[in-house]
Amino acid sequence: DQAKQVKTADVMLYPYAHLSSDLSSPRVATKVLAAVSEKMRESSGLTVHEAPFGFYKGFEIECKGHPLSELAKTIVPGGEKEGGRAAGADDESEAIKKESELKSDWRVMYPDGRDVPAHECSFEGHDCFKQMYDYEISGTRASSEPPAHIELMRRLELVDYEPGSDPGNFRWYPNGALVKLLSEEHISSLLNAAGAMQVETPIMYDYQHPNLMSYLNRFPARQYVLLSDTKEYFLRFAACFGQYLMQHDMQLSHRMLPARLFEISHYSFRREQSGELAGLRRLRTFTMPDLHTLAKNTVQAREEFLHQMDVSMQCMKDFGLDYEVAVRFVRGFLDEDPDFAREIVRRADRPVLLEIWDERFFYFVAKLEFNFVDAHSKSSCLSTVQIDVENTERFDINYVDEDGTKKHPILMHTSISGSVERVVSSILEQQAIRMREKEVPNFPLWLAPIQVRVIPVSEKHHEFCESLLEKIPFRVDFDDRDMSVGKKIRESGRHWVPYTLVVGDREVGGDELTVRIHGGEQKQISLDQLIELIRQETVGRPYRPLNVPARLSERPIFVG
Repeated sequence: DQAKQVKTADVMLYPYAHLSSDLSSPRVATKVLAAVSEKMRESSGLTVHEAPFGFYKGFEIECKGHPLSELAKTIVPGGEKEGGRAAGADDESEAIKKESELKSDWRVMYPDGRDVPAHECSFEGHDCFKQMYDYEISGTRASSEPPAHIELMRRLELVDYEPGSDPGNFRWYPNGALVKLLSEEHISSLLNAAGAMQVETPIMYDYQHPNLMSYLNRFPARQYVLLSDTKEYFLRFAACFGQYLMQHDMQLSHRMLPARLFEISHYSFRREQSGELAGLRRLRTFTMPDLHTLAKNTVQAREEFLHQMDVSMQCMKDFGLDYEVAVRFVRGFLDEDPDFAREIVRRADRPVLLEIWDERFFYFVAKLEFNFVDAHSKSSCLSTVQIDVENTERFDINYVDEDGTKKHPILMHTSISGSVERVVSSILEQQAIRMREKEVPNFPLWLAPIQVRVIPVSEKHHEFCESLLEKIPFRVDFDDRDMSVGKKIRESGRHWVPYTLVVGDREVGGDELTVRIHGGEQKQISLDQLIELIRQETVGRPYRPLNVPARLSERPIFVG
């Protein structure tokens, strides 16, 4: 029809990738171009030429005589639309498509043994649990209002949007980078203590690798795709790929199981839909602590599942996070050992939401989730433990059993924390909830970017304050700016500094310090008592020094 309008029988067909913000993969695009060309020839009698795919500024086209002789169209499954944004459906895995078709039996199980359909549950006294259930059955992850943690992450100069990158990518300021690194170190120490071995793997993989391509269709995530020379690669959305390939090459006997590998994956990428992006809660580039465990059989896998659940609960406790528990089962796996679900609920010591599927759509048969409910009643998964019954066969991962034969182990996927970004967002959301309830917000002391702030009453007390910087073996800074003491104290509280020392004549000439505890009382204690108090609160936690100048007058402002 367009050719008739401009009175021509010659058509040049060529791709303009830069017109779309949601590209298909090159292998799909070449098939579509060839199909369009063939249909045009068959149905219209036009002379159709095709520009070589992938040539960039390698040809020149002149369209003369009519303003509509050059026209852009976006081709999508099921039809086409002029302009606009491509659906990108060809890049979606089968798991994403199946996810929307799932039929779930929702139940609530209590520590006392009760098991009731969720729609009959009163949820009395468990408001956050009810909010998690409502969010789960809503079927949408879109957010109509910005999460509360976004304002806090900027005000505290932790992290911010990066306008020079793809949406869902962030810049971390010095204090935020410190919090992130401390979080990663603590998660690593918990995993090491649980018997896991730390590894490192690449962030990109060959799209045409037969095992990886098969796995992509079983994992509900959208990928970033890139082209290098003539090969297509995808950016990992988890550390699974490299660890699978590493486990394939490992030599294992039954005596070595369970065998645990973990990585703090810098970075993982998921091309989440733009309407679902929500600060640090749901983003496109993130740091994921990924643990993969090989277990001998389902009996050992269940034992390891419970062990890793315990480690996850410890992790949540150390970060000071409240959470709700959900477990997803394939019915056949649940029926094999109903006591397994009851033991999970007993250990959780709270009501647990069960989602039960009659069919197995994904690679796992059991999945534990610790979910945090934020200030806007949105639920997001932190810790997770999964029992995978597919991928050791897909990637030909084996161990040598007692009888000398090779067998496929059971694979377990675990993140004891969830992404580090989501941990930080949950900490901030939890404090936003406290602030809404007129309580004082704070960080766990070991995570606080500044643990102690020293404020002089006047300039003559500066020398004594300087000496405290050397004597206090924690993250301590000195507010030497030219402003009133009252304003300095208010700003210290606004930045959630746990301990603020106000230094005047009495402190310089005496044996005790005036210590203002954030959200608490003011007390007179010795320097040794203060140091011991902080040491007791942070024992067993990682430590890093200040990541900003100790004197506030020398410190840049990152968020205006």
